[in-house]
Amino acid sequence: MSDDGRRLALADELRLVAGAVAAVIDGHHLPVAIGSAGTPFASRAAVRDMSFAAVRELGRLRALVERLNRRPPQPEVLALQIAALSELLDGRRPPAVVVDQAVRAARSARPTRAAAGLVNAILRRFVREREALLAGVAGDPVARWNFPRWWIDRMAAEHPAHWERVLALANVPPPMTLRVNTRRTSLTDARERLVKAGLGADVIGPRALRLHDAVPVERLPGFTEGLLSVQDLGAQLAAELLPLEPGQRVLDACAAPGGKSASMLEQHDVRLVCMDRDEQRLLRLRSDMGRLGLSPEKVTSGDAAAPDAWWDGEPFDAILADVPCSASGIVRRHPEIRWLRRRRDIATFASQQSQILDGLWPALRPGGKLLYATCSVFVAEGSDVIDAFLRRVPEARRLPLTASFDGAVEPIAQLLPESSASREHDGFFYALIEKLK
Repeated sequence: MSDDGRRLALADELRLVAGAVAAVIDGHHLPVAIGSAGTPFASRAAVRDMSFAAVRELGRLRALVERLNRRPPQPEVLALQIAALSELLDGRRPPAVVVDQAVRAARSARPTRAAAGLVNAILRRFVREREALLAGVAGDPVARWNFPRWWIDRMAAEHPAHWERVLALANVPPPMTLRVNTRRTSLTDARERLVKAGLGADVIGPRALRLHDAVPVERLPGFTEGLLSVQDLGAQLAAELLPLEPGQRVLDACAAPGGKSASMLEQHDVRLVCMDRDEQRLLRLRSDMGRLGLSPEKVTSGDAAAPDAWWDGEPFDAILADVPCSASGIVRRHPEIRWLRRRRDIATFASQQSQILDGLWPALRPGGKLLYATCSVFVAEGSDVIDAFLRRVPEARRLPLTASFDGAVEPIAQLLPESSASREHDGFFYALIEKLK
């Protein structure tokens, strides 16, 4: 397939979507699967959107496939059925067109004749019996919520008043939220430039704009010049919640790809050290700092849990520990996460998070403050980790945190995903800890 500017036929796009779905089922991340498909430019947005839609509804789609097939189909054919059923559920194309194009795509599968015939029969049956089939899987929690059963049970137990809303929101495509670089422009001017470019945007935070419609970053006026960055409002809170003063030495301990580091430097004249164990992700951090016109004091690789290998002995006045986690708070942006995670992973992440806290603590000066952050909604990665740390470290004290939403100040700890006219953010946990003198 040459990148000649022409969009592919639906049959070819379905084949690429099926490949992405199969990769997720095999344990790969969706952006990597889509990026490795060699999709021509004109079809990239369509293949991406179709792939994300199919993975978001993978629980229901797999339940339908199980009902429609007498025996489990070959992996390649199963993935194609999922891709085509997703399009049929979407409803923007006539069912006859989707079925015809899926059959065409199946002719490249093995064995060709059997695969094409099976796909044709399965999809036509779904079109005929759609309502009955959907009703038949509606009682299955995995099919209803499109999450693994252990995830559903955990959310219901930990967030009994909110779990249904949170799971439902995860199945809705997220908006595009921007952070305004106030060193170079104002929130008002940035919004006016967007509106003049035909891009509607609402103010949802002190430096945050939510676009009415997501667009490639190249279409954002001022992006190349470093006036804007893409960052969720919940993630933007990190730079607000960690109290900083000019001249302080600050560590962003798990910095890559650099959004929170950049946000701190856009607001504060501090000596920022950006560290991460992933050299490749640090390349993106360096690039973004250049685009934004920001200059950290140092960018280095290292393991936050093992400071002896990288710390120079000069204590930090403040530390941001945005630790590795399950990413359960950002699954609407990364829908494959829910299918890749296993129940046992949560305990593994919690252990790693505790090790990072213990490793960083000696590098914080007495009187300094550490902000612990995760993009998780699971208690084991949030309050459980912090409570255990406070029990074993007597010189640590947790400080209250507040943030302003909709004009009202409220306490901040576990932030669940939210979507409303004036409030839009993913799920995060924040805790501010002071080192007593």
